[in-house]
Formats: sequence, structure tokens, C-alpha cells
Amino acid sequence: MKVRLYCLFILLLFLTGCLGTRFLEKDEKLLYKQKIKGNKNVPKDELENLYRQKPNIKLPIIPFSPYVYLYQLGLSSYDKTEIQQEKDAIIKKYDAKIAAKQEDLRKVARLTNKKVKRVDRKDKALAEGNIWMRWGEPLAVYQPALSKATAEQIKLYLDSKGYFKSKVLFKTDTSGLLDKRITVTYTIDEGEPYKFDTIFYRFSEDSALLKLIYNDRKNRLFKSGANFEADKIAAERERLDLMLKNNGYFNFSRQYIEFDVDTAYSSKGVGVKIKVLPPSDGKIHQLFRLDSVIFTTDQNEVPTQAERNHSIYNGVTYKYYNSRYSKKILDRRLFLYPDSLYSRDNTFETQRQLANLDMFKFINVNYDTTGGRFVANIFTSPLKKFQTSNEIGIGVNINEGFPGPFYNVTFKNRNIFGGLEVLEITGRAGIEGVSAVTSGEGIEKSQEIGGNISLTFPQFVLPLGRSLKSSIGKLNPKTRLLAGYSYIDRPEYRRTNLKSSITYTWQQKQKVSYNFSLADISLINTPFLSIPFEQRLQELDSAGSNLSLSFDRSFVSSMIFFAIFNFNEYGSYLNTNNKASYLKTYLESGGTSLNITGSEYLERFDLQSFKYIKANADFRRYVPILGSGVLAYRLNMGYALPYGSNRALPYEKYFFAGGANSIRAWRPRRLGPGSYTPQPRENFDTETNGPFDYRFEQPGEILLETSIELRRKIVGFLEGALFVDAGNVWTRYENESLQGGQFKANSFYKEIAVGTGVGLRFDFSFLLIRFDLGMKVYDPARPEDDRFVLGKVGLRKPYGLKKEPVVFNFGIGYPF
Repeated sequence: MKVRLYCLFILLLFLTGCLGTRFLEKDEKLLYKQKIKGNKNVPKDELENLYRQKPNIKLPIIPFSPYVYLYQLGLSSYDKTEIQQEKDAIIKKYDAKIAAKQEDLRKVARLTNKKVKRVDRKDKALAEGNIWMRWGEPLAVYQPALSKATAEQIKLYLDSKGYFKSKVLFKTDTSGLLDKRITVTYTIDEGEPYKFDTIFYRFSEDSALLKLIYNDRKNRLFKSGANFEADKIAAERERLDLMLKNNGYFNFSRQYIEFDVDTAYSSKGVGVKIKVLPPSDGKIHQLFRLDSVIFTTDQNEVPTQAERNHSIYNGVTYKYYNSRYSKKILDRRLFLYPDSLYSRDNTFETQRQLANLDMFKFINVNYDTTGGRFVANIFTSPLKKFQTSNEIGIGVNINEGFPGPFYNVTFKNRNIFGGLEVLEITGRAGIEGVSAVTSGEGIEKSQEIGGNISLTFPQFVLPLGRSLKSSIGKLNPKTRLLAGYSYIDRPEYRRTNLKSSITYTWQQKQKVSYNFSLADISLINTPFLSIPFEQRLQELDSAGSNLSLSFDRSFVSSMIFFAIFNFNEYGSYLNTNNKASYLKTYLESGGTSLNITGSEYLERFDLQSFKYIKANADFRRYVPILGSGVLAYRLNMGYALPYGSNRALPYEKYFFAGGANSIRAWRPRRLGPGSYTPQPRENFDTETNGPFDYRFEQPGEILLETSIELRRKIVGFLEGALFVDAGNVWTRYENESLQGGQFKANSFYKEIAVGTGVGLRFDFSFLLIRFDLGMKVYDPARPEDDRFVLGKVGLRKPYGLKKEPVVFNFGIGYPF
């Protein structure tokens, strides 16, 4: 018994030391944890952001602070005096070299650049430490003054939320061996919140401004009776400033707007007086109305004559050396006209919509107030008419398999017919890895070669009136005509697709984009099927499946509509510290025209046709947590209804589950359908839970999948991730060869596969490389009493192993 207690004591001592307490000085203590108690209305996460000191980052469950040890490792070899001496030596060395090369300005510039870079590295080391110190974090030595400052900061924040009578206290608890760890608890008594009471307006003699602001009071961000919030007052100042600048007040500034807040106005009521101060040089603020709009379309062009030509269209004066662009089309992207009031929003919208044309290098709008006139000047510089671009990289394009190399080439001809059209010719060749079909083990290659030619018009090519086409200019309307060809060579089959489409696109406030394909037509041919795959299709046919029809020569026509809602720049590297979400809704109607024309003429050419409805909704969201961590989650649902006589879909229209961007514990497209059990692999004993035959993809008409992932920066550009994926695909119809694959409302929840795993991501800003290891947790393909399989995972090759293999996923970019 004494031995066990001694061992336990040694273990606890070791784990405590792993927090970094061994690096503390004699009278120092470690800030181990901080807690907030008593808050009822103000969210805890908002208060936690006010901590003036934070504990060291620890591993989950295990009391270990790895970043402290990284920092201490760097600190052990860090000598600030030595670095300063090295910096001084660098300066002296390069100053001497520069002095010796004064006659050669190019060498002087090169030497100066080298000197600056090397000195900058030393300055960074002096300010932030060496690379190990920068990757790590210093020990969180507890500082009582910072706890006091945190309590004061929380009190100020509560005041800003209207809790003027709140109280904030803090106490410390010493815990751990040798009393080296400190836990700080902040206790909050919010009290009753103060509310907005009477709201007054006070103006100078500016009656026009008074009328404008008073009539806009319904849009005010705070109302009588609502809880007082100082942030809303600041936001209201910004809103009023923008509102006035959108209504002609060009020279107005937010400094003219003041708010007098009186907390003694009534019991727990706050009176607010809104004041607009007069300008320093007069009694009223000047209202600006455009006298003229001048659009110079070729600002940086080499002059071909003494002066630019000019012409007037819809009140706007156009200046140019050569008339290249349709003024009618340009006019639909302009929102500044003579005799209109100045508007900041219309100024930015004009810049944005002209940029969307893909015609100009830069767009600049400025205003000239000299001579008592108010003139809007628009300057643009044309992009090259002909442009060729090449792209070489690694990615996935065909089957969501393993990324492989690709090459893209694009030729672009701008303004081909003078109406700001863009002709684009693209070619692509790519290789990616797919799971082997013949053996079921390893990876085989899939190749794609293809090309497209498209013509994009900066308007809706529809019989719409001039006024309507002008009014929708802010939606960035475009029409795209496309024709293309693709050839795919996979282990199972070779497939060609001759495609054409007409598509309309438009946007709404940069957050929502719409895409409507009025006609999307494909001629698909499958000239080769591998023997194992053909045999598999025959097996399915004999059991009543129609999947083989998807590989006949086919004519596929459809109408497609989808909308993408992107809130707060989801997926952008510019937004990594804020909540963001993404929703894509998709609806497709296949064979709609055949309901009118019939399919007899297709049968004469031995072409298979399809009628179907397909819908899909994909929701994604991420939320920053735990400092540098991100919690991301996804819900993806889809449903396809083939209603033609063949009850089949084109192969590309089926849903699939499994792979690097889906359920990562299963190989790409190999999960499901439902609880269908693939045949056991040859040469393996089924009694030892040998692996299944995952050679063939498993399509379905119904999809349900969800994922949750915790991402966190480890060091530098390296990120780690923990994830859980769940989902499956199902068929709509019963099939003897896919027993258990049909979706049934009373049992589908038992057939949701679950996988988990860990991942590493190398974030190079311009490129993110991802490695994920997926492990099965719940496998619906097994008998109901044997579906929890996490304990059977084998840590060997990715595929083709006894028991349950760990699935290795390699991807470019995040999975969602």
C-alpha cells in the first residue's frame, strides 16, 4: 500500500512539473485556471475576452503545457547581448561594403536590401526571441496586479452594457503540490440593468438635416425600453454618418454627432440627447448635388492624339482616345448621374460593378469641388485584350480521391464584340488517385483531359426592357454560353462528355450569389468498361437494379438552380477570428423538356434519357474558440428522385459518401448504401472480421452526412485537428443485390456510419496541405451487435488490411 501511494505521489509530482512549475522562481506561482461566476445575462465568453493574463495552453485531459517547454528550450540558448553584437557586426559589415561600392548604384541597392533583411531578422529575435521562443509561450507567472486590472476591465464592460450598479470581486485559490498553482475566480453581481428612456434630438438651425435624421428614427439602433448598451450608441453614430453621406452630405463627419447620456434621468433609466453640431464655417451643413459625371475609360493609355475624344450618353461624359466599349452596357454599371445627390454607397457600388466586368486594371472615383461645381470623375485603365495564363498544381477534380497533379491553360479575349463580352478558352489535364478496383488494395490513377469555350455577356440575354436592365445593374448580372468536352479514364471505365449550357448568374450584396442554368445538355458515352466492373453491373441488373443504364450512351438535359449564402467571408484567409457560415442550396430538374417533346427521337439514335429531380443543401459554419482554436461543423443533405420509366440517374448525379471531404474513415465513395454488407474479401477468414470488398463505388439517391472538427494551431504553420464524421447514402428502391440499402424512416438512424480521427494541416497562406487519419467507430455494414469497431482498428497501410484499417486522407484545403 505504501509503495502504491509513493508511486502515485511521484506520478502527480511529474504531471505537475509538466505544467512548467519547475521553471518558477522561489516566490512565484503559476496561473493555472481562471473562472467567472455569477453572470446571468452577459455571456461568459465575452467576459473571458477581458482577461489581462491567460494561463498556458494545456493538452486536453493531460496536464501538460507543451508550448512552455518549447519556449524554455529556446530560452536556454538565447543570449540577447550576443544577438545585439551580431546585429552591430552586420551593420558595420554592410556599411563598409556599401561605402566601397558607391559608384555602382545597382550593387548599393542590392547590398542595402540584404542589410535590411538581416537586420530585420536580428530585430525580430531581439523583440520576440528565437524561433523556439516564438513557437512557444512564456510561463504564465501569476501577477496579482493583472487580476485586479481584469476585475476593473470587467466592471467597465458591465457598465457599457447598462449594469452600472454591478460589482466584481476576485479571489485566488492555491492548489497543486507545493502550492505552486493559482486559480483565480471572478464573482460578478450584475444587478438590475439600466434601460434607454427618453431620446431627444437637438440641432442647430439646419432644418433639412433635422428632418432627414428625424424621419430616419425608425432605423435607430436603440429604442426606448431596451437595455442600455454603449456599443449601440457608437454604432448609431456610424450609421447616421453613413446615412447622411448617402443623402448628399459629402463633407459631413461623424465628429459632428454627439450623444449626451444621462444616467440620473430616471430610476434605472438613461436619457439620451442626440446632437448634430454645426460646421465650423457656417450654420448649416452643405448638401452636394452632382453637376456633371466624367468617365475616362483609358486613363493610362499612351496618347494617340492631342486630346481625348468625348461623347455624352445618359448625361455622362465619356472621354477616350479610341471608342472601345459600349456606353449602353457601361451605363448599366454606373450609379452616379448629373443632378443626383452625392452617395457614398453609389460611389462604391460603381467601383465594384465596373470591377466585376473584368475589363479594367483599376477603377478610381474622385470628386472635384473647385470652381463652385461638384464633379464626379471616374478613371479606369483597361486590362490586356488578349491574356494567356497557365496553372500547375495539385488538386482533386474528378472523383474526390487522392489529389494529383493538374495543368490548366486559359486564353481570354476581352471585349470581343465591343459589348464588354469575354471569350474564354480553357484546357485541363489532370491525374488523381482512386482506390484500386481489381485488387481492392492500393491506389490507381484516374486521368482527365478536357476543354471549354465560353462567351460571357455582362447582362441578361433576355427580352427585358432598358429600364429593367439598368435597375438590375447592382446585381452583377451575367449570361454565359458554354460548350465543352471531357474525357475521363478510370480503372472501371472510360467516359466522354460533350456538354453545352446557357447560364444566368447574379449577386446580392456580395453575400448571396445565384446561378440558373436554363439549359444544361450533355451527350455522354462510355466506350470501355473493365471486366470486373461490367460483371458487377450485370449482378446488379439481375437483382433488379438499373445502374447499368447510367453507362449507356446518354442524352442528359436539365435545368439547374443554386444559391450560395456566404456570411462573414466564410473560407477566407482574411477572416480567421470571427464566426462565419455558408449555405448552398441546389435544385435540378432533369429531362424537363422530354415531358413535352417525348424521348422517341432519342431512342432512334440509341440514346438513353433520364427524368429526375435532385435537391441538395450544404450548411457549414466555424466558430473561433480557445484562443487560436476553431470549431467547424457541417450538415450536408441530398435527395434525388428518378421518375422516368427507367428509374435511373446519370451516374454523375448520384450521391456518394466517404473520402477526404466526406466521411474520412471510409475510402472515397465506398460507404453504404444503408446497412448493405459488401462481400468479404477473398483469402480472408470472415470469422476474424476480415475486410470487405470495397472495390466498387456505392451510389445512392439519398444523402445525409455531418461533421464536426476542432482545429488548433500547434506551432508556426502547423495545425492539428480532431474530427468526428457521421452519415451514409441510401437507395430509394429495394434491390436484392444491395440488401439493407433502401432508406426506411423507422431504421435509417441505425445505419448512420460514424468515424473519427486526427489530422495535420500545413498552412502556407497561399496553400493548405491536409493529412487526415480516419478510423471507423460505428460501421452499419456489420451485424447490429458488432457495429462498434473502434477497438478493431489496425494501424498499418491505409487500405486492404485485416480487421479495420486506418484510412489515410490527403487533401488540399480544409474539408469544409
